[in-house]
Amino acid sequence: MSNLKAELVAIVGEKYLFENSAIEEKYRLDITKKYSGNPTFLLKPVSTEQVAAILACANKHELAVTVIGGQTGTCGAAVPANGGLGLSLERMNQVLEIDQDAMTMTVEAGCILQLASEAAEEHQLLLPLDLGARGSATIGGVIGTNAGGNRVLRWGMMRDMVLGLEAVLADGTVVSSLTKMLKDNAGYNWKQLLIGSEGTLGIVTKAVVRLRPLPTTTQTALLAMDDFDNCMAVLRELGRTLSGRLSSFELMWEDFYRRMSESQVDAGAKPLPLGHTYYALIEAMGGDEHADAEQFERVLTHLLEMGLVADAVLAQSERERQALWNIREEMQHGIAPMRPFRSYDVSMGQADMPSFVAAARANLIAHYPNVEVIFYGHVGDGNLHAVVSVGELNDQIAHTLDMAIYEAVADVGGSISAEHGVGLSRAPYLTMTRSQEEIALMRTIKSALDPKNILNPGKLIPS
Repeated sequence: MSNLKAELVAIVGEKYLFENSAIEEKYRLDITKKYSGNPTFLLKPVSTEQVAAILACANKHELAVTVIGGQTGTCGAAVPANGGLGLSLERMNQVLEIDQDAMTMTVEAGCILQLASEAAEEHQLLLPLDLGARGSATIGGVIGTNAGGNRVLRWGMMRDMVLGLEAVLADGTVVSSLTKMLKDNAGYNWKQLLIGSEGTLGIVTKAVVRLRPLPTTTQTALLAMDDFDNCMAVLRELGRTLSGRLSSFELMWEDFYRRMSESQVDAGAKPLPLGHTYYALIEAMGGDEHADAEQFERVLTHLLEMGLVADAVLAQSERERQALWNIREEMQHGIAPMRPFRSYDVSMGQADMPSFVAAARANLIAHYPNVEVIFYGHVGDGNLHAVVSVGELNDQIAHTLDMAIYEAVADVGGSISAEHGVGLSRAPYLTMTRSQEEIALMRTIKSALDPKNILNPGKLIPS
């Protein structure tokens, strides 16, 4: 052990190596506080060369290595293995270049998403990825989980924004293709293979991400609807009539809207009254202040006249816009009374959502008649979230809840994970929505790139 420590100190310096009890809890515990690990060492490299040297050393000693980002994931994917190495890239946090002509950003993996977004905005450019954990999630983390967020409907997942990558493989080999090209059909797309792999195939150290022109107008509204078919008709109509400007369509079931709005505002001050089946938070972004606003209002009026929307409120200021978004994003006060709870992030075809929700409720009630469950999601991209509470939680209850949700997902041909990854918590259920042949292929890829299984072992692929 002393020889190993000496090798690691030689790479990062004694100041940036932490051992056993000197490792802060935030590097050992995930946000749910369910998953934790006790690595022998935590290292904070400052360069790709140092990351490569660390992995070469770990590979030689056959030590597990886990990259630790903002620890905002909910699946335990970034919890370090006991006795292994934890790797924080927080010192590798620079925006290296913003190319306004190519509309790209070259950024280190440890850069916080919000800081990268703000750097883009300073150049009148937009990094489209936006999610609630923007202030702590890292670029490497959102690449590792293929994060989605609030604007997938218009600009896609993180993989749709990555043009180039630099990464270190399990044996310390550096592979780099920091290209700004939109199209490259020359052979296997290894970059896409690493995106969403949760640090099990390689460690991303730098990325080139695609930026967009910064919108200068934003229109936001909250709609109430009483029929799911109407929700889908509204989504299609907005996509058609807003000329591609629709960036968000966040659908909330009535129980979610009730709980969140009542936790934030007085009963008489809700943006829209209770009593409707669905509430949709919609947002459009554009570049013509007067024309965009007029078009948005005209479309909302049209939807009301068609009877697709039962009620609507349009944000008239940034303060009102933020108040509407708070209902969807500021969930802590609303879900606090539900603790302990189990949260889910699943996906399916849009038309299957009502069937899934009905089946999931029925499955849960069959086991726990007094269960409380709230549903919400991005919906425009087929992504639904659920929070489930039965008043207590242990491993057996968690498994029962998991099976109730995932069986309903499997019945509609969906996926157990839409955007938060698999990690530890979902790995045992991967066979429910992935075939044995697919999982065998995943194992083959893992074995080829990481034959000693040192990169984030135990995550993503079921044991």
